[in-house]
Amino acid sequence: MTSTVTSYSIMQLADRIEAAFFIIGGLILLVELARAWFKGLLKVRTLGEVAVSFSTLIPLVLAETFLLTGAYALYYTLSYEFVTWTLPLTWWALVLAFFVADFVYYWEHRIAHQVRLLWTQHAVHHSSRDLNIATAFRFGPLEGLWALIIHLPMVFLGFPPEMVFFGGITVLAYQTWLHTEAIGRLGPLEAVLNTPSHHRVHHGADAKYLDRNYGGVLIIWDRLFGTFQAEEERPRYGLVRDFDSRNPVRVWFSELPGLVHDLKSARSPRDVWQYLFGRPGSAPDETGDAHASNQIADGSSRTPKPG
Repeated sequence: MTSTVTSYSIMQLADRIEAAFFIIGGLILLVELARAWFKGLLKVRTLGEVAVSFSTLIPLVLAETFLLTGAYALYYTLSYEFVTWTLPLTWWALVLAFFVADFVYYWEHRIAHQVRLLWTQHAVHHSSRDLNIATAFRFGPLEGLWALIIHLPMVFLGFPPEMVFFGGITVLAYQTWLHTEAIGRLGPLEAVLNTPSHHRVHHGADAKYLDRNYGGVLIIWDRLFGTFQAEEERPRYGLVRDFDSRNPVRVWFSELPGLVHDLKSARSPRDVWQYLFGRPGSAPDETGDAHASNQIADGSSRTPKPG
Protein backbone atom coordinates (compact mmCIF):
# COMPACT_ATOMS: atom_id res chain seq x y z
CA MET A 1 0.00 0.00 0.00
CA THR A 2 1.48 3.35 -1.05
CA SER A 3 1.86 6.10 1.53
CA THR A 4 1.26 8.88 -1.02
CA VAL A 5 -2.08 10.53 -1.64
CA THR A 6 -3.41 12.83 -4.33
CA SER A 7 -5.03 16.23 -4.03
CA TYR A 8 -8.27 14.73 -5.28
CA SER A 9 -8.26 11.89 -2.72
CA ILE A 10 -7.59 14.36 0.11
CA MET A 11 -10.56 16.55 -0.77
CA GLN A 12 -12.72 13.49 -1.42
CA LEU A 13 -11.88 12.19 2.06
CA ALA A 14 -12.73 15.60 3.56
CA ASP A 15 -16.11 15.55 1.78
CA ARG A 16 -16.85 12.04 3.07
CA ILE A 17 -15.96 12.96 6.66
CA GLU A 18 -18.12 16.07 6.44
CA ALA A 19 -21.03 14.04 5.01
CA ALA A 20 -20.67 11.39 7.73
CA PHE A 21 -20.88 13.90 10.55
CA PHE A 22 -23.78 15.65 8.80
CA ILE A 23 -25.70 12.34 8.77
CA ILE A 24 -24.81 11.67 12.42
CA GLY A 25 -25.97 15.16 13.32
CA GLY A 26 -29.22 14.72 11.41
CA LEU A 27 -29.98 11.49 13.28
CA ILE A 28 -29.27 13.14 16.64
CA LEU A 29 -31.55 16.05 15.71
CA LEU A 30 -34.37 13.61 14.97
CA VAL A 31 -33.81 12.01 18.39
CA GLU A 32 -33.83 15.46 20.03
CA LEU A 33 -37.10 16.44 18.35
CA ALA A 34 -38.69 13.07 19.18
CA ARG A 35 -37.67 13.35 22.84
CA ALA A 36 -39.06 16.87 23.04
CA TRP A 37 -42.32 15.76 21.44
CA PHE A 38 -42.79 12.80 23.80
CA LYS A 39 -42.07 15.04 26.80
CA GLY A 40 -44.48 17.68 25.55
CA LEU A 41 -41.65 20.20 25.16
CA LEU A 42 -41.77 20.60 21.39
CA LYS A 43 -43.13 24.14 21.30
CA VAL A 44 -43.40 26.65 18.48
CA ARG A 45 -40.53 28.57 20.09
CA THR A 46 -38.26 25.50 19.88
CA LEU A 47 -39.05 24.95 16.22
CA GLY A 48 -38.49 28.66 15.64
CA GLU A 49 -35.01 28.43 17.17
CA VAL A 50 -34.20 25.47 14.91
CA ALA A 51 -35.46 27.34 11.86
CA VAL A 52 -33.53 30.53 12.60
CA SER A 53 -30.35 28.54 13.24
CA PHE A 54 -30.61 26.98 9.79
CA SER A 55 -31.51 30.37 8.31
CA THR A 56 -28.02 31.67 9.11
CA LEU A 57 -26.77 29.40 6.32
CA ILE A 58 -28.35 31.77 3.78
CA PRO A 59 -25.95 34.72 4.24
CA LEU A 60 -23.15 32.32 5.17
CA VAL A 61 -23.33 30.37 1.90
CA LEU A 62 -23.48 33.59 -0.10
CA ALA A 63 -20.40 34.92 1.69
CA GLU A 64 -18.56 31.60 1.60
CA THR A 65 -19.01 31.35 -2.16
CA PHE A 66 -16.70 34.33 -2.55
CA LEU A 67 -14.49 33.59 0.46
CA LEU A 68 -13.72 30.02 -0.57
CA THR A 69 -12.96 31.08 -4.11
CA GLY A 70 -10.61 33.71 -2.73
CA ALA A 71 -9.11 31.25 -0.24
CA TYR A 72 -8.30 28.71 -2.95
CA ALA A 73 -6.69 31.41 -5.10
CA LEU A 74 -4.77 32.97 -2.20
CA TYR A 75 -3.52 29.72 -0.67
CA TYR A 76 -2.38 28.22 -3.95
CA THR A 77 -0.73 31.47 -5.08
CA LEU A 78 1.19 31.80 -1.82
CA SER A 79 2.11 28.13 -1.80
CA TYR A 80 3.46 28.02 -5.33
CA GLU A 81 4.95 31.52 -5.59
CA PHE A 82 6.35 32.27 -2.12
CA VAL A 83 6.85 29.00 -0.22
CA THR A 84 10.08 27.34 -1.26
CA TRP A 85 9.25 23.92 0.20
CA THR A 86 6.15 21.88 0.94
CA LEU A 87 5.40 18.71 2.81
CA PRO A 88 4.85 15.67 0.61
CA LEU A 89 1.37 14.43 -0.19
CA THR A 90 1.51 11.48 2.19
CA TRP A 91 -0.76 10.05 4.86
CA TRP A 92 1.58 11.00 7.68
CA ALA A 93 1.62 14.62 6.48
CA LEU A 94 -2.18 14.58 6.26
CA VAL A 95 -2.46 13.36 9.87
CA LEU A 96 0.00 16.05 10.93
CA ALA A 97 -2.07 18.67 9.08
CA PHE A 98 -5.14 17.56 11.02
CA PHE A 99 -3.45 18.01 14.40
CA VAL A 100 -1.98 21.38 13.43
CA ALA A 101 -5.38 22.54 12.12
CA ASP A 102 -6.98 21.51 15.40
CA PHE A 103 -4.37 23.52 17.31
CA VAL A 104 -4.95 26.52 15.02
CA TYR A 105 -8.70 26.18 15.52
CA TYR A 106 -8.27 26.44 19.30
CA TRP A 107 -6.64 29.85 18.88
CA GLU A 108 -9.03 30.91 16.12
CA HIS A 109 -11.92 30.19 18.46
CA ARG A 110 -10.33 31.71 21.55
CA ILE A 111 -9.37 34.95 19.81
CA ALA A 112 -12.88 35.22 18.31
CA HIS A 113 -14.17 35.45 21.88
CA GLN A 114 -11.63 38.10 22.86
CA VAL A 115 -11.73 40.55 19.95
CA ARG A 116 -14.98 42.44 19.56
CA LEU A 117 -14.89 42.73 15.77
CA LEU A 118 -14.57 38.96 15.51
CA TRP A 119 -17.17 38.46 18.24
CA THR A 120 -19.76 40.30 16.12
CA GLN A 121 -19.68 37.23 13.87
CA HIS A 122 -19.15 34.42 16.37
CA ALA A 123 -21.82 35.73 18.77
CA VAL A 124 -24.41 34.53 16.25
CA HIS A 125 -23.40 30.96 17.08
CA HIS A 126 -23.86 31.61 20.81
CA SER A 127 -27.10 33.57 20.63
CA SER A 128 -29.56 30.66 20.85
CA ARG A 129 -31.05 29.91 24.25
CA ASP A 130 -31.43 26.29 23.19
CA LEU A 131 -28.67 23.81 22.42
CA ASN A 132 -29.41 21.26 19.74
CA ILE A 133 -27.82 20.03 16.54
CA ALA A 134 -29.28 22.96 14.61
CA THR A 135 -27.01 25.24 16.66
CA ALA A 136 -24.03 23.61 14.96
CA PHE A 137 -25.14 25.28 11.71
CA ARG A 138 -25.66 28.72 13.28
CA PHE A 139 -22.86 30.97 12.00
CA GLY A 140 -22.13 34.62 11.47
CA PRO A 141 -22.01 35.52 7.76
CA LEU A 142 -18.29 36.39 7.75
CA GLU A 143 -16.85 33.91 10.26
CA GLY A 144 -15.03 32.17 7.42
CA LEU A 145 -12.88 35.26 6.79
CA TRP A 146 -11.13 34.95 10.15
CA ALA A 147 -10.65 31.23 9.61
CA LEU A 148 -9.05 31.94 6.23
CA ILE A 149 -6.61 34.42 7.78
CA ILE A 150 -5.55 32.42 10.82
CA HIS A 151 -4.87 29.25 8.80
CA LEU A 152 -2.45 31.07 6.48
CA PRO A 153 0.62 30.19 8.64
CA MET A 154 0.01 26.54 7.80
CA VAL A 155 0.73 27.36 4.15
CA PHE A 156 3.98 29.10 5.11
CA LEU A 157 4.93 26.08 7.23
CA GLY A 158 4.83 24.02 4.04
CA PHE A 159 1.44 22.34 4.20
CA PRO A 160 -0.10 22.03 0.72
CA PRO A 161 -3.34 24.04 0.48
CA GLU A 162 -5.48 20.92 0.11
CA MET A 163 -4.13 19.64 3.42
CA VAL A 164 -4.97 22.95 5.10
CA PHE A 165 -8.52 22.73 3.74
CA PHE A 166 -8.75 19.09 4.82
CA GLY A 167 -7.76 19.97 8.38
CA GLY A 168 -10.18 22.89 8.62
CA ILE A 169 -13.11 20.94 7.16
CA THR A 170 -12.51 17.91 9.38
CA VAL A 171 -12.20 19.91 12.60
CA LEU A 172 -15.44 21.79 11.89
CA ALA A 173 -17.33 18.70 10.73
CA TYR A 174 -16.45 16.81 13.92
CA GLN A 175 -18.11 19.48 16.04
CA THR A 176 -21.53 18.94 14.49
CA TRP A 177 -22.52 16.19 16.93
CA LEU A 178 -21.31 18.13 19.99
CA HIS A 179 -24.28 20.50 20.06
CA THR A 180 -26.73 18.36 21.99
CA GLU A 181 -28.09 17.55 25.42
CA ALA A 182 -29.10 14.07 24.30
CA ILE A 183 -25.63 12.61 24.96
CA GLY A 184 -24.14 12.45 28.44
CA ARG A 185 -20.54 12.04 29.52
CA LEU A 186 -18.40 9.57 27.57
CA GLY A 187 -16.05 8.17 30.18
CA PRO A 188 -12.31 8.08 29.34
CA LEU A 189 -12.89 9.95 26.06
CA GLU A 190 -13.63 13.09 28.08
CA ALA A 191 -9.93 13.36 28.95
CA VAL A 192 -8.77 13.76 25.35
CA LEU A 193 -11.65 14.59 23.03
CA ASN A 194 -14.05 17.48 22.87
CA THR A 195 -17.42 15.93 23.76
CA PRO A 196 -21.03 17.11 24.02
CA SER A 197 -20.48 17.59 27.76
CA HIS A 198 -17.45 19.81 27.22
CA HIS A 199 -19.17 21.78 24.48
CA ARG A 200 -22.27 22.39 26.58
CA VAL A 201 -19.95 24.19 28.97
CA HIS A 202 -18.62 26.32 26.12
CA HIS A 203 -22.15 27.46 25.26
CA GLY A 204 -23.01 28.27 28.86
CA ALA A 205 -23.66 31.89 29.86
CA ASP A 206 -23.07 31.16 33.54
CA ALA A 207 -20.06 32.94 35.08
CA LYS A 208 -18.11 29.74 35.71
CA TYR A 209 -18.61 28.55 32.13
CA LEU A 210 -17.73 31.75 30.25
CA ASP A 211 -14.87 31.47 27.78
CA ARG A 212 -14.07 27.85 28.45
CA ASN A 213 -13.49 24.76 26.30
CA TYR A 214 -12.48 26.31 22.99
CA GLY A 215 -11.13 23.06 21.51
CA GLY A 216 -12.36 21.64 18.21
CA VAL A 217 -11.65 17.91 18.21
CA LEU A 218 -9.17 17.63 21.07
CA ILE A 219 -9.82 19.07 24.53
CA ILE A 220 -6.13 18.78 25.43
CA TRP A 221 -5.48 22.33 24.19
CA ASP A 222 -7.84 23.70 26.84
CA ARG A 223 -6.17 21.59 29.50
CA LEU A 224 -2.73 22.84 28.39
CA PHE A 225 -3.65 26.52 28.17
CA GLY A 226 -5.83 26.80 31.27
CA THR A 227 -9.27 27.21 29.66
CA PHE A 228 -10.77 23.84 30.57
CA GLN A 229 -13.92 23.57 32.67
CA ALA A 230 -15.79 20.35 33.40
CA GLU A 231 -19.57 20.31 33.18
CA GLU A 232 -21.17 20.54 36.60
CA GLU A 233 -24.69 21.96 36.75
CA ARG A 234 -26.69 22.32 33.52
CA PRO A 235 -25.59 25.47 31.67
CA ARG A 236 -27.82 28.41 30.88
CA TYR A 237 -27.41 28.85 27.14
CA GLY A 238 -27.28 32.01 25.06
CA LEU A 239 -25.63 35.38 25.47
CA VAL A 240 -25.14 37.02 28.85
CA ARG A 241 -26.93 40.12 27.61
CA ASP A 242 -30.67 39.87 27.11
CA PHE A 243 -31.03 38.62 23.55
CA ASP A 244 -33.87 36.31 22.57
CA SER A 245 -35.06 36.58 18.99
CA ARG A 246 -36.26 34.32 16.22
CA ASN A 247 -36.14 37.08 13.63
CA PRO A 248 -33.53 35.85 11.12
CA VAL A 249 -32.18 39.29 10.22
CA ARG A 250 -31.80 40.29 13.88
CA VAL A 251 -29.96 37.05 14.60
CA TRP A 252 -27.68 37.31 11.55
CA PHE A 253 -26.55 40.85 12.45
CA SER A 254 -27.29 40.98 16.18
CA GLU A 255 -24.01 42.60 17.27
CA LEU A 256 -23.48 45.10 14.47
CA PRO A 257 -25.93 47.84 15.63
CA GLY A 258 -24.18 48.07 18.99
CA LEU A 259 -20.76 48.23 17.35
CA VAL A 260 -21.85 50.96 14.91
CA HIS A 261 -23.38 52.92 17.81
CA ASP A 262 -20.16 52.78 19.78
CA LEU A 263 -17.97 53.68 16.80
CA LYS A 264 -20.10 56.78 16.24
CA SER A 265 -19.50 57.79 19.84
CA ALA A 266 -15.71 57.31 19.61
CA ARG A 267 -13.76 60.44 20.62
CA SER A 268 -10.37 59.43 19.24
CA PRO A 269 -8.59 56.84 17.07
CA ARG A 270 -7.70 55.06 20.30
CA ASP A 271 -11.41 54.73 21.10
CA VAL A 272 -12.05 53.32 17.63
CA TRP A 273 -9.27 50.77 18.13
CA GLN A 274 -10.66 49.78 21.53
CA TYR A 275 -14.19 49.36 20.19
CA LEU A 276 -13.01 47.23 17.27
CA PHE A 277 -10.23 45.16 18.78
CA GLY A 278 -10.72 45.38 22.52
CA ARG A 279 -12.42 42.70 24.55
CA PRO A 280 -16.17 42.40 24.07
CA GLY A 281 -17.78 43.92 27.13
CA SER A 282 -15.26 46.73 27.56
CA ALA A 283 -15.10 50.31 26.30
CA PRO A 284 -12.74 53.26 26.75
CA ASP A 285 -13.61 55.74 29.49
CA GLU A 286 -12.65 59.41 29.57
CA THR A 287 -9.08 58.56 30.50
CA GLY A 288 -8.77 56.08 27.63
CA ASP A 289 -8.74 53.05 29.92
CA ALA A 290 -11.10 50.15 29.38
CA HIS A 291 -14.14 49.71 31.55
CA ALA A 292 -17.18 47.47 31.43
CA SER A 293 -19.95 48.63 29.13
CA ASN A 294 -23.55 47.51 29.50
CA GLN A 295 -24.26 48.24 25.84
CA ILE A 296 -21.62 45.99 24.38
CA ALA A 297 -22.36 42.38 23.54
CA ASP A 298 -21.02 39.78 25.90
CA GLY A 299 -17.53 38.39 25.41
CA SER A 300 -14.50 37.37 27.39
CA SER A 301 -14.99 40.16 29.91
CA ARG A 302 -18.68 39.42 30.22
CA THR A 303 -20.30 39.92 33.60
CA PRO A 304 -23.52 38.01 34.32
CA LYS A 305 -26.57 39.97 35.28
CA PRO A 306 -27.96 39.28 38.75
CA GLY A 307 -30.49 36.49 38.79
